[in-house]
Amino acid sequence: MIKIKKLEEKEVDPNTLNGQTLAYLGDAVYEIYIRRHLIKGGIVKPQMLQRDATHYVSAKAQAGLITKLQDDGLISEEEQAAFLRGRNSKSHTKAKNTSLKTYQLSTGFEAMIGFLDLAGQKSRIDELVAWCIKTVEDGGLDNYEFK
Repeated sequence: MIKIKKLEEKEVDPNTLNGQTLAYLGDAVYEIYIRRHLIKGGIVKPQMLQRDATHYVSAKAQAGLITKLQDDGLISEEEQAAFLRGRNSKSHTKAKNTSLKTYQLSTGFEAMIGFLDLAGQKSRIDELVAWCIKTVEDGGLDNYEFK
């Protein structure tokens, strides 16, 4: 049996964390929002959930969303700084089925969400994710093609 170290949670200043760590958390946080949205929207079959989730959580979708958020001036300086930390961080994994640029933008998007989560800004995450869902569902990423 593997022995797991007991951890004592404490407050963490998200400004002290690297972009990959913020993205690790942000990926999960954003994914939960999207999964909840799809299930509450009546999609309950795992195969359909997986297929439909990619419209929101793929690297291409996230790259488009962060680019549009920036183009529309919808993120704060603090959020932009967290995005840049994620985008510019060195990854030890290779982007699958997408370009390095798209992967970096997506990582930056996830880092921004992770930053907001650790900063306790749940209402801001709610606001941004609602905007992302509406943008995807209204076809607002049609002009944001990433390969």
